Amino acid sequence: MDRQTIVVKIGTSSLTDGRGRLDQGWLRHHVRSLIELKRRGARVVLVSSGAIAAGFHELGLSERPRTLAGKQAAAAAGQGALVQYYREQFAAAGEICAQVLLTRSDFDHRRRYLNALNTLNFLLDKGGVPVINENDSVSVEEIRWGDNDTLAALVAGLLQADWLLLVTNTDGLFNEDPRRNPSARSIPHLTRVEDRLIADLNDSKHPLGSGGMRSKLLAAKRAAETGVQVYIGTPKRKSDWMRGSIEGKGSGTYIDRSSGHVSRKVQWITVHSAPGGQVEVDEGAVCALLRKGGSLLPCGVVKVKGRFEEGEIVSVTDSLGRSIGRGVVRYSADFLDRVKGWKSSEVQAVQPGSPEEVIHRDDWVAVTAVEES
Repeated sequence: MDRQTIVVKIGTSSLTDGRGRLDQGWLRHHVRSLIELKRRGARVVLVSSGAIAAGFHELGLSERPRTLAGKQAAAAAGQGALVQYYREQFAAAGEICAQVLLTRSDFDHRRRYLNALNTLNFLLDKGGVPVINENDSVSVEEIRWGDNDTLAALVAGLLQADWLLLVTNTDGLFNEDPRRNPSARSIPHLTRVEDRLIADLNDSKHPLGSGGMRSKLLAAKRAAETGVQVYIGTPKRKSDWMRGSIEGKGSGTYIDRSSGHVSRKVQWITVHSAPGGQVEVDEGAVCALLRKGGSLLPCGVVKVKGRFEEGEIVSVTDSLGRSIGRGVVRYSADFLDRVKGWKSSEVQAVQPGSPEEVIHRDDWVAVTAVEES
């Protein structure tokens, strides 16, 4: 376990009591389990839900708010309390933790993406345990993930983690809903997460949380495709249950990584960032990009959609609208729309110093390399 990086996501259902309040007994237990992993040499990262659950009672609400404004207000009230609980429990054991709040846009922009990586690695190198949550109190719908399962998968990929543990109130995947059919059979192992399996799942949710098993499988698929081993299961009362899960002794579901670790640059282009727009290219450009290892030149661009600036990610499609990949664009949308179909020399005559390539081959990933999400 020495130097393994382990990302643990704990859902709201595993942090609260029957009334929806934070259960400090469970919280202490989770911290002990995390420390047990750390003291065996692992680099441990916690992605914790629970901020909204910690805050809505303080606001005098009888149930989890449903509106975005209500959720943000509850998160603002509860985030400090949640992190304070963690700080007290880690400190009591002589360990340190540090709060890290992220939004979707932190992964969309390359510089912020690398800043997040550097911050997390610095904390880990200093022996700290990053406690990560989405910045719910300021996020708006357009830049939210919607659940911490996706956030945990992206963090695991960012850190090129060895493991992602998704801690929830259902002990892994079953062939039927075990709450409705006590005879439902567990599925202890998946070599890969099929799209058909995700589509067939009923995305039932815990009343206090925002995710469901479908959400967890989507996150597991994303993590596995970037080289992370995944385990989905319920917490156990023994403090070494997380270590046992890593060692293959868990009673939940294990999901194999589908490949070796994918480079962070490829992850950022294909998985972590949302495309700022779309560029349609002609058949010559399709051939250059997919079969000849070439770059995309202005002369191969047919149509430009969306508003993007130099350095953003764009999706590239053929004349039939089929996605062929993604890349880092070197032209703004306005300028590219103006010079589409031109030769590079013609572009440079109009605007000296312009790059020859719209997307350089070093900043290009074909859609087959990492399946688009």
